[in-house]
Amino acid sequence: MKANRETILDKTHYGLTIYAHVLQHYYPGETVLSLSGRDCQPTKNPFNNGKATLVVNVVDDCATHTDAEQAIASGNAFDFAALHFGLEGQALLEKINEALHLRIEKEKTPYSPNAGQQQVEYAQPKVKPSTFSYFTKPVSNVLPSKEVTLLEVYKLIKGDAFASCTSTLRNIQDSKEARKYKALNFDYVTFSGSFSKRNDANLQKHSGLLAVDFDHIRNLSDLKNALIADPYFETELLFISPSGDGLKWIIPIDLTQVKHQDYFRAVANYIQHTYRLPIDQSGKDISRACFLPHDTDIFINSKYV
Repeated sequence: MKANRETILDKTHYGLTIYAHVLQHYYPGETVLSLSGRDCQPTKNPFNNGKATLVVNVVDDCATHTDAEQAIASGNAFDFAALHFGLEGQALLEKINEALHLRIEKEKTPYSPNAGQQQVEYAQPKVKPSTFSYFTKPVSNVLPSKEVTLLEVYKLIKGDAFASCTSTLRNIQDSKEARKYKALNFDYVTFSGSFSKRNDANLQKHSGLLAVDFDHIRNLSDLKNALIADPYFETELLFISPSGDGLKWIIPIDLTQVKHQDYFRAVANYIQHTYRLPIDQSGKDISRACFLPHDTDIFINSKYV
């Protein structure tokens, strides 16, 4: 199918990623959008000499903008993209699809070579949600108890299942005691795949997901907003780590061209270059354990809900 506004908005978090992509072109390495709910703090407007007069918010499931000095007309994400790309109509939509790597492809419609024969259209199959292994505490238990989806993990983290152990962990001052407590009291998952036993050699099926760990972050909110609006990687799940000073970022990866470890290294290089942050190198292990904390503000991609 052709790229259209509805599918683009669905893949760009109401169009916020479009704004982020354009703004990062002019201000690379900066936090260009700082979210508070569905509203953003005023940010630089490249079409108003870089003045912090641009205000972006989400109205009726579409990101829109206004300029405090009316340097540009009020509009939506597509209007803003048109200012940057100098395109309009379907050409603009295709350019957004290409530039943001949205992978909205034209549908291949079966046809008959015989003249006059009626064309037959087939419904596209629904994509089955990725599943991965779930392990009950302690971390020394390497045999999975079940398979889960991102939505199931989202509900567990957002709910009260891990509220008590998360609160207790964050009140432990001694780092060694904290690590010991976490290892004994938190269930965990292997986001990257399903295993018969937790080690890379016993991988049964890769999930197509990569878990990226950010540790000891000063401003979690700013980084969280930046990752959600990142123009190159689509956020599937994003939540605060059990310790309370880090983030767990779950993104989709394509293993048809490169191996898991190679993809991880590419992501690590991108993060270092774009955000000037190191990431936990243990993410290169497919069987990397990710403890499940309590986070009422956990983010999940809108396509799952």
